[in-house]
Amino acid sequence: VQLQASGGGSVQPGGSLRLSCAASGYTFANSAVGWFRQSPGKPREGVACISAGGSVKYYSESAKGRFSIFRDEGDKTVYLQMNNLKPEDMGVYYCAAQVGVAVMPLLEASYDYWGQGTEVTVSS
Repeated sequence: VQLQASGGGSVQPGGSLRLSCAASGYTFANSAVGWFRQSPGKPREGVACISAGGSVKYYSESAKGRFSIFRDEGDKTVYLQMNNLKPEDMGVYYCAAQVGVAVMPLLEASYDYWGQGTEVTVSS
């Protein structure tokens, strides 16, 4: 199983980034996929999750209205579009997958597979 996260970078406050999570080695269509952020000195926190099939989406309070999660079944990729980025959005972003119905979608322990992180910096 591989989850390959990419798309991080450095932007100014108010800027945008799109993160990608490319999956392989398991049945992508049957899994929910989430994005988590780990900021310095803080525990890893759930940011967004999309159900298998993409019909249900979950967002943390800080992500609502600014971030959008979507998936491409053909490419086996989940994207996190992040707009109006703020300094508090900085951190290493990880994608993760849980097989089947999304249970506790923003809880780290719910996930079966994890990718490596991609770093996001928001600074003027």
